[in-house]
Amino acid sequence: MVAIPAGVYRMGAAGERAEEGPARTVRVKAFWIDRTEVTNADFARFVAATGYRTLAERPLDPAAYPGLTPDQRAPSSLVFVAAQPGVDRSDPAAWWRIVRGADWRHPMGAGSSIAGRDAWPVVHIAWDDAMAYARWLGRDLPTEAEWEYAARGKLDGKRYAWGDANPKAGPARANTWQGIFPVEDSGADGYKAQPAPVGCYAPNGYGLVDTAGNVWEWTKDWFKPGLEPAAAEEQGGPPQLRANDPDEPGVPKHVIKGGSFLCSDDYCFRYRPAARSPGPPDSGASHVGFRTVWRG
Repeated sequence: MVAIPAGVYRMGAAGERAEEGPARTVRVKAFWIDRTEVTNADFARFVAATGYRTLAERPLDPAAYPGLTPDQRAPSSLVFVAAQPGVDRSDPAAWWRIVRGADWRHPMGAGSSIAGRDAWPVVHIAWDDAMAYARWLGRDLPTEAEWEYAARGKLDGKRYAWGDANPKAGPARANTWQGIFPVEDSGADGYKAQPAPVGCYAPNGYGLVDTAGNVWEWTKDWFKPGLEPAAAEEQGGPPQLRANDPDEPGVPKHVIKGGSFLCSDDYCFRYRPAARSPGPPDSGASHVGFRTVWRG
């Protein structure tokens, strides 16, 4: 883990996406955070020690999903699939599939494997799975404010984790999508339409790697569509009062940060530290992972 000193910084951004602002000054206490995203090897040690089964490895609860058939409730997870030219980019169903048998051991579904991929970030991790791992180690998930502060790497107010330099200038700085999303990723950063092993790109000012792109990372906070005062640190109370995704107002979601290998400049553009997105806590996907914190 890496020690992050206490400090004050400007959280959020203005002029990018509505949910990222208004930017505000936030004070953060000192904490420790994983240098890398949690890897397949890390998670395998947890499972070996505890026998834990992720949500993707369990059938859905009939009480929570009464409208689904037993077949539809079978263990599964969301997997990114290739899209055809001319696809309607307003419909994510064109490039996502619910794949039976997809889980952290089988990231593309039954028959796929993580053999030889110990250093890759673990994916298909739901929020509860990430919390279970963190608690096993006596740790926690970062708050949104902690995550963004660490991801900025001492570069307060900068556009990217490395500063304001164009990500296309010079050597690859992160694993993101190069090309027209979701049709063709050129793989110019070394990895084409897939996660990269942790630590393939230069670290930020705190020594953290992959705080931009690669896989989305869970935070502890509930998602709201803007940075209201104290929203990033808010705890307690019923989830429906703490969370609000305007697209699904009845589904409390947590904030995910950092973007993923699917983030492109012409579509998602959420590999910036200020970027944020809602993640339903009972779902994982082939581009969602996490890292943990320890507050001492």
